[in-house]
Amino acid sequence: MSAENSVASVPLPFEPSPVIQRMVGDDAGLADCKGKRIGILVVAYNAVSTLDKVLKRITPNVWKNVEEIAVFDDASQDATFELTLGMKAHRSLPKLSVIRQPRNLGYGGNQKAGYRYFMDKGFDVVVLLHGDGQYAPEILSHLYGPVVRGEADAVFGSRMMRAYGGPLKGGMPLYKYIGNRILSSFENSALGTSLSEFHSGYRAYNLHALRKIRMDRMTDDFHFDTEIIIKLHHQLFRIAEVPIPTYYGDEICYVNGMKYARDVVRAVHRYRQTRNSVQSHPEFEEYFVNYSLKKSRYSSHSIAQRLVGLNDQVLDIGCGDAYFASELKAEGNRHITGADFLAEPRNASVLEQYFQADLDNGAPRLREALRGKTFDSVLLLDVIEHLRLPEELLKCAREWVKPDGRVILSAPNVAHLWMRLHLLFGKFEYSSRGILDSTHLRFYTRRTLKELARRCGFEIVREEATVVPLELVTGLSSENPAMRVLNGISAALAWLWPSMFGYQTILVLKPAPSGSEG
Repeated sequence: MSAENSVASVPLPFEPSPVIQRMVGDDAGLADCKGKRIGILVVAYNAVSTLDKVLKRITPNVWKNVEEIAVFDDASQDATFELTLGMKAHRSLPKLSVIRQPRNLGYGGNQKAGYRYFMDKGFDVVVLLHGDGQYAPEILSHLYGPVVRGEADAVFGSRMMRAYGGPLKGGMPLYKYIGNRILSSFENSALGTSLSEFHSGYRAYNLHALRKIRMDRMTDDFHFDTEIIIKLHHQLFRIAEVPIPTYYGDEICYVNGMKYARDVVRAVHRYRQTRNSVQSHPEFEEYFVNYSLKKSRYSSHSIAQRLVGLNDQVLDIGCGDAYFASELKAEGNRHITGADFLAEPRNASVLEQYFQADLDNGAPRLREALRGKTFDSVLLLDVIEHLRLPEELLKCAREWVKPDGRVILSAPNVAHLWMRLHLLFGKFEYSSRGILDSTHLRFYTRRTLKELARRCGFEIVREEATVVPLELVTGLSSENPAMRVLNGISAALAWLWPSMFGYQTILVLKPAPSGSEG
């Protein structure tokens, strides 16, 4: 046998960190793949001095159980790619593959490419490992084990857990430790999570879960790791943590700490804005609901919910995704009919019937579908401002409501103090939400809305005014003590001077006696 063939037959030697190896011991049981297809994604950039050591620290049991270890070289300026090719060529490493990006995709972009690679190949589990040696390859099985066993959809390595002595003992600089704790505390508070660390890059994912996460518009930068936690949490996937040792060497760090912190805070803020339907941001746009449920005590939804009776037959015109209908059903209203322009609401199962309808021009198809039917409560919540001919729909509503029933009508108050101040300074700018929503075609004051209702054959039996939905603007819960105080003050002002401080006008209408229309 030639010397060259002898070298080719020698597997990659296992050269663990002695300290870590003593702490973790044998991983034969943990490394078992249990029939799952496991891939290791090694993200690398200018890692020529560390990558071979990282691969040699992967335990033989992990090499045996994983199907592929793919090094994704993010257009390194050194010989990272050539080094990996040389290792594969001169060692018996059929499971090692190397992909070189033609251009630098960034930390997040390289991850996305790697996850797509393993998903396209039908893998079940992927572990993210860094090529710079910052995370211990000896404990790869600790990361993927809970996913393989079906205990979690994502597993994050945490340096804040003290099984390996804690972050400071491992060499984490004090300023990074403090920054990490502050950022993680902020994220836990904002998202309602309880993770010990958000900012470790050592992770394992169930690829069947990742397939349900939209990544195409997520960032390519370092806060990709934060965005993916946000999405996993939002979509109710199971997240677990395992302790990992902390290591800080003399490798070049490409992360700008201050920029990273700003990006993390910004990502959380943009998610909350999108989730609360204040503004849709592209990286989270799938969570945006055009007209979200407003739960503040003084909101239009809360007031309308109190106005609707119990066990009513309800017609919700402009029901959107039927989230408000779900609240009404929980109150005991089992017979709810919905109508909107959507092909099908997301929450359609709560509706007894649903009709897709163009609500303008008198909604002729809806009139035909509801011919002869009447309801205890007909809801027109935040609908008529979107219509060219609101009178036609209001006259239809008069036909659909029972003689002793009620129509609950709401519309934004264009004479609100905020709008008056904007006009004072010469501003009349449309936006994605609020009174100047870009889809609003008609504008009403409290007086003009009442006049419209009377012209369409109704008498007004009750008037209400809502307050500005500060919980949507700020992202705070309506149960937050500060929000309760602010909403209480706003409600008092709206009661005292509704045409000035009322954000929306809500009218409870009954059909006027015959001959009194107009």
